[in-house]
Amino acid sequence: MEVATMLMRTDPFRDLDRFTQQVFGTAARPAVMPMDAWREGEEFVAEFDLPGIDPDSLDLDVERNVVTVRAERAQLDQGRSMIASERPRGVFSRQLFLGEGLDTERIRADYRHGVLRLTIPVAEKAKPRKIEIIRGENDAKALAGS
Repeated sequence: MEVATMLMRTDPFRDLDRFTQQVFGTAARPAVMPMDAWREGEEFVAEFDLPGIDPDSLDLDVERNVVTVRAERAQLDQGRSMIASERPRGVFSRQLFLGEGLDTERIRADYRHGVLRLTIPVAEKAKPRKIEIIRGENDAKALAGS
């Protein structure tokens, strides 16, 4: 088994293929953090897959209507004799450009089971509301007389 491992390690095409997959990703495994997003009632929800990420390495910044998520997966111990190393390592970053109708002052973030969940409430100014119509005195008399 050690001979097969050595042959695979020295195959320059396999190493190049692995490198390009880590940098550019594939359809099955993108290089950026995969995300799902949806609206749930009065909130916008986004979930990022970040398995194996130390919660202390997570960083979330908001500037105007742009949310930036950063995470880091630590490098492997160089003393290990690796047989396979397919999980991308290093710093990952992704930005969300939010609409003006979301309240970025009240974002909640929760990291459980390798998933970072952001919950962003819809801003009060963006919620539908009823506008009261004020009638003039003449309109009120005309309505009462008919």
